[in-house]
Amino acid sequence: MSTCWQDASLHSIGLLQDTDVYELQSGQFINRYYILSNEGTRRLMAFPEVVGFDTYQCMLPPTAAALRYLYPEGRGNMDILTILRGGLNYPVEEACFRSGIRVGDIHFVSCERIIEDHIITGLEIKYEKLCITRGRTLVIGDIIATGDTLRLCLDQVIDRFRRRGGSIRKIIFFTIGGTRAIELMEKKTEEIRRIFPEFEGFECFFYEGIFTVYEDRGATGINVPDIDFGWKGGVVAPEFRRYVLDHPYSLLEKCIIYDGGARRYEIPVHFHEALEYWEGVWSRADRIDPVKLVGEKLGYYEPLPFQDWLAVTRFQDLQEEKLSALWADEGQLLRHASALSLESIAMQRIQAIKTNLQQYE
Repeated sequence: MSTCWQDASLHSIGLLQDTDVYELQSGQFINRYYILSNEGTRRLMAFPEVVGFDTYQCMLPPTAAALRYLYPEGRGNMDILTILRGGLNYPVEEACFRSGIRVGDIHFVSCERIIEDHIITGLEIKYEKLCITRGRTLVIGDIIATGDTLRLCLDQVIDRFRRRGGSIRKIIFFTIGGTRAIELMEKKTEEIRRIFPEFEGFECFFYEGIFTVYEDRGATGINVPDIDFGWKGGVVAPEFRRYVLDHPYSLLEKCIIYDGGARRYEIPVHFHEALEYWEGVWSRADRIDPVKLVGEKLGYYEPLPFQDWLAVTRFQDLQEEKLSALWADEGQLLRHASALSLESIAMQRIQAIKTNLQQYE
């Protein structure tokens, strides 16, 4: 974990238009990092059955709430930078409209994977549309796992602004993303300020949590490193932890979101990916340790004393009386994890996904 995380803890800003807003604070951060938790995004990220336009609708209320938090008088003026195609999932234009924020220009950058023999060997920017002047505030929405796409796109955009005499004042970022976003943005802020000294930094909003990516194939043996999201080592909103605990099969999904682009625009591809995961769990259920799997998903492997749990979850600065029941229920789930029938759970999920898939094939 990066040193900038050592003293990080979650602080509640409050409830804003049905969205719980938190800030992850650390004395080491240059930028500001927030977590948004809303009924819509909790449902989106707990159930792969939420697809198509509904995914956009789920993200709209918390996105608008975040913009109203930044610009309570609705007097902002900003540009939208869309990273094709994942960025199309994010309702930033409509959220700006609902918040009374004027959008000056909409910029586009296309970042595509280079695939050779079914292996991703790199990234390539094939298209850009940038309207360059000075003092721009950019609002961006995209998934961040490793951060490679964002890094490449930011490098391209910053270079174009520099070469053509423009400048960037601030970047507002919305993401279903992981901890590597923070490390990337902290580094990028220092780099951008060397080019544009007036750069104020990033305001980054994460939906439901700041997740981590798997470093290996996990307890199931089938998770995808550097792509699948998990909780261990990240910071997950207490409302989302509770929501997933109340829908326990959601805790065992392949990852929080599967692939965002396919989920919106290639729905059969998305469902086949979900199906492939659960068929893999079913076929190797007798070789998967359910206790290890549940611990991996929760982010710790045995019931913890309350104060230790607060430290692991980064909740030590939240109101403890609201968290004790969540702590107790997570510990209870771990204690009874050995009784879970992964074969039975996987079969139920396979049947449910196949039923949904029939609507799109």
